[in-house]
Amino acid sequence: MKKISILFVFILCCLFLAPASAQLKMPQVSSAQTIIQEFGLGTVTVKYSRPNVKGRNVFTDLTPYGEVWRTGANTITTIAFSEDISLAGNPVKAGEYALLTIPGKASWTVILNKDTKQWGAYSYKQSEDVLRFTVKPSRLPEKTETFTISFGDVTPASAKLNLDWADTRVGIGMTVDVDSRVMANIDQAMKGEKKPYMQSAIYYLDNGKDLNKALEWMNAVDPADQKTPWYNYYKAKIQLKAGDKAGAAASAKTGLEIAKTMNNAEYIRLNSAIIAQAGK
Repeated sequence: MKKISILFVFILCCLFLAPASAQLKMPQVSSAQTIIQEFGLGTVTVKYSRPNVKGRNVFTDLTPYGEVWRTGANTITTIAFSEDISLAGNPVKAGEYALLTIPGKASWTVILNKDTKQWGAYSYKQSEDVLRFTVKPSRLPEKTETFTISFGDVTPASAKLNLDWADTRVGIGMTVDVDSRVMANIDQAMKGEKKPYMQSAIYYLDNGKDLNKALEWMNAVDPADQKTPWYNYYKAKIQLKAGDKAGAAASAKTGLEIAKTMNNAEYIRLNSAIIAQAGK
């Protein structure tokens, strides 16, 4: 009987202690990060793990020059494009790719590879490469302790994918053909019942298109929507860019008065700035 009791206690201990051990959580040495950047009419998504320098010589001890690197830690770094894109002038189809690099003193080789499930670069096969190109690294003014991938200089049609670690930055240019697609979308939308007059006019203004057409569309905006400070501000911007200072001042003054009644500080400032520019 005593043996049975001891056995029973032992089983209970195992039942209660085993789950506690299994649930033990510890921080990752190289933390994981996912970054998503809206770009063009789509998105670019990067998933990677971030090693730290920890006082080591990065490009001797950790990622030696001339060797294929996973561009991060742990599982392979991946980059996904929701639409076709160009990297450093090289066309890339929409999809998800492994992002590897070969660091070098004078240049880095950037690699897109089909195998997005590999751990590290241990099973890397060059035959699975989709694209290879080289870029020149630059020196950072301050050292970056934690490996960081980021997006910079983002415009609707161009951006930089930056790889920063230790004292080195590798900047990869990205471009996308957005203008032709937006223009096609505008043409199609103008055939519909609800025409995006104001949105299309602003796109024409911001992208150096036909200002006469932009003004024509602004004048076609629903009268109720014209009684807003932002409508008059953008109409004034189009008129000013087209050389009609008097018209721009008149539109901005209307926008200023509406903004004052709404107590909208932003459009009080913006319309006032147009009035000042038109008076020069």
